[in-house]
Amino acid sequence: MTTTEAPARRTTWETPIPVVPRLVLASGLMLFVELALIRWTGSNVVHLSYFSNFVLLGSFLGIGLGFLRAGRSRFLPFYSPIALAILVLLVSAYPVTVDRGTDESVIYFTSLVIDGPPTWVVLPIVFAAAAIITAGPAELVGLCFTELPRLTAYRFDLIGSLIGIGAFTGLSFLGAPPVWWGLVVATAFVVLLVPAPRPVLVVAAAVLVGAPSVLMMIVLATESATPGTTWSPYYKIQTDTRTVDGVPIVDIAANGVPHQQAIPAEDRVQFEPQYALPYERSGGGPPGNVLVIGAGSGTDVAIALRNGAEHVDAVEIDPGLLAIGRAQHPDRPYDDPRVDVHIDDGRAFLSRTDERYDLILFALPDSLTLVQGASSLRLESYLFTEQAFASAREHLAPGGALAMYNYYRENWLVDRLASTAQETFGHAPCVDLIGGTLGQAVVTVGLDPADQACASAWTPASDTPAPATDQRPFLYLFGATIPALYLVTIGLILAVSVVAVALVGSGAGVGASYRRMRPYADLFLLGAGFLLLQTKSIAGFALLFGTTWVVNAIVFAGVLIAVLAAVEVTRRFRTPPLKIMYGVLFAGLALSWLVPEEALLALPVPVRLVAAVVLAFVPVFAANVVFAKRFTDTADGTAAFGANLLGAMVGGCLEYLALLVGFPGLLFVAAALYAGALVVTPRLRTAPA
Repeated sequence: MTTTEAPARRTTWETPIPVVPRLVLASGLMLFVELALIRWTGSNVVHLSYFSNFVLLGSFLGIGLGFLRAGRSRFLPFYSPIALAILVLLVSAYPVTVDRGTDESVIYFTSLVIDGPPTWVVLPIVFAAAAIITAGPAELVGLCFTELPRLTAYRFDLIGSLIGIGAFTGLSFLGAPPVWWGLVVATAFVVLLVPAPRPVLVVAAAVLVGAPSVLMMIVLATESATPGTTWSPYYKIQTDTRTVDGVPIVDIAANGVPHQQAIPAEDRVQFEPQYALPYERSGGGPPGNVLVIGAGSGTDVAIALRNGAEHVDAVEIDPGLLAIGRAQHPDRPYDDPRVDVHIDDGRAFLSRTDERYDLILFALPDSLTLVQGASSLRLESYLFTEQAFASAREHLAPGGALAMYNYYRENWLVDRLASTAQETFGHAPCVDLIGGTLGQAVVTVGLDPADQACASAWTPASDTPAPATDQRPFLYLFGATIPALYLVTIGLILAVSVVAVALVGSGAGVGASYRRMRPYADLFLLGAGFLLLQTKSIAGFALLFGTTWVVNAIVFAGVLIAVLAAVEVTRRFRTPPLKIMYGVLFAGLALSWLVPEEALLALPVPVRLVAAVVLAFVPVFAANVVFAKRFTDTADGTAAFGANLLGAMVGGCLEYLALLVGFPGLLFVAAALYAGALVVTPRLRTAPA
C-alpha cells in the first residue's frame, strides 16, 4: 500500500537555526505552553479547576491540527502568539471568581455564587483558544519533521518535550509567578518566528510576535505583582488580612475560591464550636499524639495544641499554604516545638509512617483542583476510600479515634463517609450535623465503640451510596454514571474537532485531512490507547506515592522517557515483528490488571517503586515500539503523527469511562483500542521515506 503526500507549499521560515535545535525548542515550547495554559487558566477560571482535562483536550486537538497544517501554508503560525495574548486579556478582564453565601450547588458541592461569565461561555472559548495556541508550536515541529528521518525527528521531539516539562516543573518548584512563564513563552516565540535575513520579514515578524508578547507580559506582570498574591505548585493563592471585633483573621482564597482562614484557635472554636467536637466525641481527654491531614495555614494544628496535644504531625500537600501559615497565623502553631511539619499527600504519609496516634484528623482536605492528566481524580480522592479508612485505623493507638469535618453540602455525602467508617471499623460512628446552608458536619469513629461518645445515634438514609474505593475513588459522584454535563461536553468537543480537522484540509478540498489520515487508522487507535495508559499510570502512582505535583511531574517525565527508550531501541536494534510486539503489549496490560496497585502498598517504598515502574511502563514501552515501527515506514509523516495525536484527544474523552468502570477498567478499554489497531494495521509495509 502506498500513499501520496500532498505537495507542500514553500514556507517563509528563513532562519539560521539548524533543524535539530529548532525542533527541540519548538517541542519544548509546545509542552511548556500546554502545561502553562492548564495551570494559568485553572487559576483564573474556577470551572477549569475541576475540568483541567478540557484544556488538555484542546491542546491535543491543536497539536494534531498543527501537524496537519505543517508545510501547507506560505506563512509561519503567527496566529499562535496573537491568540495567546487575546486569551490572556479576556481571562484577566473577565475572571471567574466565587463567593460563599447561598445554597446554590455548583461544581462538586462547592456552594458558591459565580462572579464572571457562565460555564457555557467560558469553556468553549478556552477550548478553542487552547487549540489555536498549541497549533502554532506544533506546526513548527511538523515542519521540522519534514526535514528529518521519521524516528530521528520523533526522538528530538521527545527530548524537547522533556525539556519543556522540566522547565515548567522547575519554575513551579521555585514558586515563580506567571510573568516568568510568559517570559519563557515569549522568548521562544521570538527566537522561532522572528529571525529572517530580509529586513521586511524581520519587521513583520517582530510586529506579529513582539506586540502580542509585550501585551501579554504587561497583563501577567500586573497579575504577578498584585499584593497578597502568591503562586504555589497547585494554586493562585490570595490573602487578605482583616480584624473582626479585635480578632485578627487572614482570609485565604485558592484559584479564586474562598478556601481557608488563619484565625486564633480560641476564637475559631468560639465562632464555630464544631471544631471542638472531635476532641469531645473521642473521649474528651487530652490527646497525646495527633495527626492532622490537611493542616493548611495552621488553625487545626493550633486547635489540637489548645486541646492539650503532646505532639502533632501536621501534613499538608501545598507548600504555599504552609508558608502562609508559618508567616501569618496569629497563633504561630508551626513554631511550636511539639509540631512536626510534613509536605506530603495524606494517604501517602499514612502508607509510610509507623507512628500510632490517639487522634487522626482529616481537617477540611478539599483540594479544589484535579490531579493534572487525570480527568476525574482530585488531590484528596484517595484519602476518602474504604482502604484509606482502613489504613487510618491501623495507625490508631489503643483508645484512638478518626475524625473528619467539612462543609459537605449534601446529606448523602455525610452518610457515605459515615457508612464507610462503619464498614471499616465495624460499628456506627458519631455524626454531628451542624446545620446551615453549607452542610457542616463532623464524623468521629473510635477504634472501639467504647472509644467514642456520641450525642445521638446515627442512621444512614436508605439511598446512601456505597463507599468509594481505590478502584473507583470518586467520593463526590453519587452512583456509577457519567454526569450529563460531562457527556454534553465530550459530545461538543468531538463535534468541534471533526469540523476543525475538515477545515484544516479545506485548501485541498473539504475532507482532505481525513483522506491523508485514512491509511493511519491504526496510529489513531494507538494514540487513544496510549492516552488511557498514561491516565492509568498517573492514577496508579498517585495511589502508591501521593497526588503531589512532584509525583505527577515524575510520572509525565517517566512516560516520555519510556517512549524515548522505545524509539532508541527501534532506531538502534532489530526489533521483533509487529505481531510479537502486540503480544508483549497485551501481556503487559494483563500483568497490570492481575497485579493491582493496592497490592503493592504493603511493600517497602523502594520495592514498591520498582514494581510500579515495571507494571506501568512495560505496556507503555511495548506500545511505543509498535508505534515507532509503524511510524518509520509511513509515507506522510505529518499526517501519521497528526492522526496519532488526534487519537490521543479521543482517548482523553474516553478517560471519563473510569467513572463507570474504575481506573483498572481503563486497561480493558485500552486493550480493545490496541486490538482494533492490530486489526486495521496495513498488511503491506510502505517504503521508508
